[in-house]
Amino acid sequence: MKFLDLAKVTIRSGSGGGGAVSFRREKYVEFGGPDGGNGGRGGDVIVEAVAGLNTLIDFRYQQHFFAKNGQHGMGRQRTGKDGDDVTLKVPVGTQIMDEDGETILFDLTEIGQKIVIAKGGNGGFGNLYFKSSTNQAPRRANAGLAGVEREIWLNLKLIADVGLLGLPNAGKSTFLGETTNASPKIADYAFTTLYPSLGVAQVDDDQFVIADIPGLIEGAHEGRGIGDRFLG
Repeated sequence: MKFLDLAKVTIRSGSGGGGAVSFRREKYVEFGGPDGGNGGRGGDVIVEAVAGLNTLIDFRYQQHFFAKNGQHGMGRQRTGKDGDDVTLKVPVGTQIMDEDGETILFDLTEIGQKIVIAKGGNGGFGNLYFKSSTNQAPRRANAGLAGVEREIWLNLKLIADVGLLGLPNAGKSTFLGETTNASPKIADYAFTTLYPSLGVAQVDDDQFVIADIPGLIEGAHEGRGIGDRFLG
């Protein structure tokens, strides 16, 4: 039984560090020269499919993922440190969709699969890079390239191991709340559950997903009650 699990997140890759303009200043060196190092590269934003996850619930509480910027270059030909990547860990079967919520960018179908969805900016060149036979003392350096910021949708089509099927007010939500970590809405009127609620139950070392399905009545496939459009 398939259900749709969606989360919208904002990501930003790191900007590259700027190159340095620097010259050797040593007491016993007769001819100094440019020694400005390059800037470090900005971090990437990566999405990785991992084992042990069943839902995208973690992304309901954290929606911003920013990689680190690269450090600026320094004198003495020192290159700036690259920025750290940031990795979003998602369940297998997660689709990465563009901001429009319709265009599929990537589909993660295997454990361990990794996708770079926002590359970090390259670091800028220091003035040492621009030294040539005709320009022995360049006083120019590049700024690092900016990172990429965008919004994406994570779309997971879950396959529940167990579905609680029954009439409205049959106690399905109560059962889900007692056996899993879910907190479904419970009330004494029909159709309290409007969308499937998911919970992860654990028995010893095994985990499985239970779905609390909205109450189905005769004629639901024709739109009676709340219909059956919530089923994928």
